[in-house]
Amino acid sequence: MTKRTALYPGTFDPITKGHYDIIVRALGLFDEVIVAVALSTDKKPMFSLDERIEMAQKSVNHLKHVRVVGFDNLTIDLAHEYKADILIRGLRAVSDFEYELQLGYLNNSLDDTIETVYLMPKLKHAFISSSIVRNLLKFNGKTDHLLPREVQQIIGSMNSCTLP
Repeated sequence: MTKRTALYPGTFDPITKGHYDIIVRALGLFDEVIVAVALSTDKKPMFSLDERIEMAQKSVNHLKHVRVVGFDNLTIDLAHEYKADILIRGLRAVSDFEYELQLGYLNNSLDDTIETVYLMPKLKHAFISSSIVRNLLKFNGKTDHLLPREVQQIIGSMNSCTLP
C-alpha cells in the first residue's frame, strides 16, 4: 500500500485551534501530514516565519506523523519535494469557498495528480481565523480560547511592546 502524505499549506499567522483541529482530522485520513508554513511576505504577517514555524512545531510536536516545514515557493513544487499527493485546505464558511475552489483549480492545473481535500473544523472552531486573533492581540484581547496552549505561551512570553 502506498503511503498517503498530505500537505497542509498556509500562513499560520498564528496557528489557531481551528488549524490544529484540521491537522488532527487529516491525521485520521492520511499517513503523514506536513504543515507547511508559507513566508507570505505579501500578506505582511504579524509574526516572522521562524516564529510561526516554532508555534506550529510546538503545537503539534506530540502528534505522530506530523512535521512542520517553512517554504517560499509554489505549493505544488513543495508537494513534489515531499512526495505529497494531497493538499489539505480548511473551509470555515461559505465566504472561504470561492477562494479555496479557485486555488484548488489552479493547483490542479499545475499538477492533476495532486488532489485537494477540503476539511471543515469542528463547529466550535469555525469562527476562528488568524486575522481575528491578530486583531485581538493588537489590543491585548483574550486569545487563550482561540490558540493552542503552546502558542498562547509563546505569545505570552513575548513582551507586548515587542509584538510585531
